[in-house]
Amino acid sequence: MYQDNELVIRPIKREDLTRLWELMCKDETPEWKKWDAPYYEYKSVPYDKFMEKADSYINRDDFWGIEVDGILRGIVSYYWEHEPSKWLEMGIGLHEASNWGKGLGTRAFRLWMNHLFTTLPLVRVGYTTWSGNERMIRVGEKLGMTMEARIRKVRYYDGYYYDSIRMGILREEWDNSAANN
Repeated sequence: MYQDNELVIRPIKREDLTRLWELMCKDETPEWKKWDAPYYEYKSVPYDKFMEKADSYINRDDFWGIEVDGILRGIVSYYWEHEPSKWLEMGIGLHEASNWGKGLGTRAFRLWMNHLFTTLPLVRVGYTTWSGNERMIRVGEKLGMTMEARIRKVRYYDGYYYDSIRMGILREEWDNSAANN
């Protein structure tokens, strides 16, 4: 568990499962999906189907909850792009629009990045987003990340082509950055 005032990131607990379903799977057309890779198909998941696999979310190293004022508001995660070379990609989801634009995502990602660099033998962490999600690009910039790649016009959404964006930061950059303090 890591904390920044009212914001906490921590492993998912059994008592979080209903709230996690509400955030991630309940709505047919969630607002958050307009920003989180909207070019990939999304389908809501009925509660009983979610609960069949819900135990797989509990106490994972690679999937934690974001809690604000004691209420689960989103998740942070990571996956191995290529584990032998320690190439790790991370993600974040704040699922309620009322929590956007308040700096919560930046603060949660800062805690998550610190956790990843502290607990794993990484030389770099990064994430992939799309040019239509300017807030997510700004989060990376605020955290001292570099835009490492812009793959032009490879994400088609709502009648337009967007760029795929890769953001990243090296351990030595993180160790020396003001964002880490």
